[in-house]
Amino acid sequence: METETYWSYFHEIYEALPRQGPGDQQATERALRLLPPLTRGHRILDIGCGSGAQTVDLARTTEAEIVAVDNHAPFVAQLARRAAEAGLAGRITAEVGDMNDLRFPDGSFDVVWSEGAIFIIGFARGLARWRRLLTPRGHMVVSEFCWLRDNPPAELQEVFADGADLGDVAARRRAVAAAGYHLLGEFVLPAVGWWDNYYVPLAECLERFRAAHTAQPEALEVAASIEREIDVSRKYPEHFGYVFFVLRPDEPGKPGE
Repeated sequence: METETYWSYFHEIYEALPRQGPGDQQATERALRLLPPLTRGHRILDIGCGSGAQTVDLARTTEAEIVAVDNHAPFVAQLARRAAEAGLAGRITAEVGDMNDLRFPDGSFDVVWSEGAIFIIGFARGLARWRRLLTPRGHMVVSEFCWLRDNPPAELQEVFADGADLGDVAARRRAVAAAGYHLLGEFVLPAVGWWDNYYVPLAECLERFRAAHTAQPEALEVAASIEREIDVSRKYPEHFGYVFFVLRPDEPGKPGE
């Protein structure tokens, strides 16, 4: 299957979702409670924001100004509409941008935030590359896939190995330390963030997608690959999860490499 065809079908499915990955409002708020209060004048950068469910939660829970960036323009447009409907357009700026090439001046943000998206650039690389964006007293909050048990089943590893930055919690902690951060706190995203908020809506979208593409084998192939992830994850939920990491640079203001 051509790459362009795959991504066309992939985006058709994911543009219909309220969240493009696992997440939960209560988890976002829990991570915020590990930070100093974010009041007027503070700035948050939400990297890989998707259609912005967590962006809106950040705006509702803080008084900060938020810049949200994603490389897929339809997601950014969805976030802009969502912010306007919530009466938050004045504090949320949604922009199309590449997390590998964020063109903001050093020290632009009090918090760099990324839920379930840092795997795209790589966990260690993201921590290093994004550090320069923080103010001298800034913080970083990311959630990332982690193995939660030793020796995960082979079929589960196979499902998540395609393009994923895999590692257990201990490996993430080592990467945090190597990148020059102090770990303020960590916790596992609760199951509701995977199932109720992500996999259940995703399964419903897949059903509608298949009904609309019954005569298109390539579309059905994309749907089958996503459905396999759901099925295998249902068998082994205890082996994996997203973990939130709340970080502060050991040497505030030092740019990452």
